[in-house]
Amino acid sequence: MTLAASTATHLLKNWGDEAVAYDTASGDTHYLKPFTLALYQTCRDQPGLGTVRLTATLAARLGVENTPQLHEETLETLTSLRKIGLLESA
Repeated sequence: MTLAASTATHLLKNWGDEAVAYDTASGDTHYLKPFTLALYQTCRDQPGLGTVRLTATLAARLGVENTPQLHEETLETLTSLRKIGLLESA
């Protein structure tokens, strides 16, 4: 995963482990729950991770077990972040 080229059009405001992303081009606002923010930050800090490594990294970062359910949530959240323009496919 890589950050979207359009990330420059997004403003991100963090409150602890949550954030809001504001798209300055469209005016859309998106709430990033703790898992979503952690995923976004991991993709930003470690671009190019595959989904298996990304899920393992998130599990360690969040102190949770690396399960098939976590992998599924990772895939769904990646899709959501792509849809709102914060990430694009590598």
